[in-house]
Amino acid sequence: MLQKHSSRYVILIAIAAGMAGLMYGFDTAVISGAIGFLAEKYNLSPAMQGWVISCVMIGGVVGVAISGFLSDKFGRKNIMFLAAILFIISALGSAFATSVTMLVYARIIGGLGIGFASALSVTYISECAPPKIRGRLGSLYQLFTIFGICATFYINYGVANSGTYAWGLDVGWRWMLGFGTFPGLIFFILLFFIPESPRYLMQKGREIEAFQILKRINGEEVAEQESKEIKYSIKTENNTSIKQLLKPGLRMAMAVGIFLALFNQVIGMNAVTYYGPDIFRSVGFENNTEFLATSIIGSVQVVFTIVALLLIDKIGRKRLMAIGSSLMAIFMVLIGSVFYFEPASSGMLLIIFIAGFTAAFCVSMGPIPWIMIPEIFPNHLRAKAVGIATMFLWGANWAIGQFTPILINNMGGAFTFWMFAVINAICFTFVMTIVPETKNKSLEEIAEIWKPKNKKTVVFDKDIHQDYGVK
Repeated sequence: MLQKHSSRYVILIAIAAGMAGLMYGFDTAVISGAIGFLAEKYNLSPAMQGWVISCVMIGGVVGVAISGFLSDKFGRKNIMFLAAILFIISALGSAFATSVTMLVYARIIGGLGIGFASALSVTYISECAPPKIRGRLGSLYQLFTIFGICATFYINYGVANSGTYAWGLDVGWRWMLGFGTFPGLIFFILLFFIPESPRYLMQKGREIEAFQILKRINGEEVAEQESKEIKYSIKTENNTSIKQLLKPGLRMAMAVGIFLALFNQVIGMNAVTYYGPDIFRSVGFENNTEFLATSIIGSVQVVFTIVALLLIDKIGRKRLMAIGSSLMAIFMVLIGSVFYFEPASSGMLLIIFIAGFTAAFCVSMGPIPWIMIPEIFPNHLRAKAVGIATMFLWGANWAIGQFTPILINNMGGAFTFWMFAVINAICFTFVMTIVPETKNKSLEEIAEIWKPKNKKTVVFDKDIHQDYGVK
């Protein structure tokens, strides 16, 4: 059990780093309110609407691709500072954009910042959090993401109701995008109150500084043991080349990380988040009630992400993902059926089915991939491996943002959502067959899962064992 003072400290660390999710959530949701105004103002085709929404992912892919290399050189905390600055610049640039081209460039800059933050904040939390509550603390990133999405839906609704439609077409969307300065500033300020990752410090030879942080988090006895395990890990696994991720064992870890990243995005939640107002508008919502319906879904996201935070270290990662993906497949079939049969009560049915899908997502494939991806890689490769996995996540995010309006426009809502149902069924199969359980395991214990049987460190090298005192 954590001591009270250390408990407060580690929660502060997780909250500060998790605030990166507030930026990600804001950017994910804000464009859903602005895109209708932008499409009319600039006469955007479905493909161009997709590009305005998905261009942020181009910056995101670049950000996560280089985040591991930059953070290994300059530290997790410094690159998170850079992420906050880039996001603030992006929000201001988007608000004052004088053309679609300027808006796209501003969003790409924001994507770069979110890419840095999304890869590094979860890595940072994993490297600081004690095993018994690592899942809960890691869930804070997703909780703040969902809170950011929900708050932004209500901001969009409030802005849309603040003036006439003509005002929204000229000025309202600028206010929506400009509010992004606030999550960026909050993240930037909170970073001043947290330390650098102790595992990063240990890798850089700053052992005394790292030990003091570990002691404040876990108490002296646990910190001593954890320091020895980290030193041993660094001593025995000192090759940080990404080629190591292609070796037996780690190759499977990389495959699981990529799988989790892809299915976090392609199962359909972002299609609802990005195009919620348009989806509700297509079944008869009007006079800004489409924004209200989307806000209700955002509230469901917040409630069930909190439920996930309470369950994840009790029920376990794998079981929650299996339950959630099976339920999501069922709800996607029902959502597609609403578009296919178009019953008289389709509006209310659609809200109920999307809310059910959202609840299942938020206790499973929403938060858990963000927790497990940094958990499953060894210390010496974690930042780079998380960057690679998150690059796939952002690539999938781009595809959903770009092609969802084209699919709905050309193939119809029924086909689009039934396609997501099939993807969720595939997700369930993969969870059951290749994903391990990491509940209550230390990061060093999880690293042992991937090692070939003849290389597992059941018996340590005698000299190193004596040097580091690893039990």
